[in-house]
Amino acid sequence: MILKGFLADLLQTGSETLYTMESIKSSSLKSKQEVINDLKKLLALINDGKEGYQSAAESTDNEQLKALFLKFSGERIVYASELKDHIALHGDEAENENGGVLGGLHRAWLTVKQALISKEDISILNAIMTGEKAAINGYDACITDFADHADHITLLTEQRDGIKAALAEIERQAVLANH
Repeated sequence: MILKGFLADLLQTGSETLYTMESIKSSSLKSKQEVINDLKKLLALINDGKEGYQSAAESTDNEQLKALFLKFSGERIVYASELKDHIALHGDEAENENGGVLGGLHRAWLTVKQALISKEDISILNAIMTGEKAAINGYDACITDFADHADHITLLTEQRDGIKAALAEIERQAVLANH
């Protein structure tokens, strides 16, 4: 019932209610540590993406793709900083500058490393698409868990949309590389 009232108040227009970490925490189904763990998993995914794009940029001879990969790596650096700020808001630290071992999600980016060995742009692009889809799935899992991530839902949505835009551009480049 508390959750239902919280969501109704949050959706009410013109409300001047201030939602603090404590009010959000009291409506959550997850513990504070579980929310932090979710954010840390996203941070590891973002760092995996950053590393994947940096490796891809080093592996391609195509200057246009190199610039694109470096641009997306830079976006991931910003996303990581934003996630670290939210982890700190929840009372924890995130020292992770590298990707992590996250089972299937991490293995998605490992295919990038295999593609880099071939130095074929289409293989690199296909591997990046796999990694970006895994990242989107990670974000979607948190975004659909609105009550537990309400205080940073806008940030997560914006970052996920940025990853989707990057994926669309990578898919466009893959079509061009096949022609």
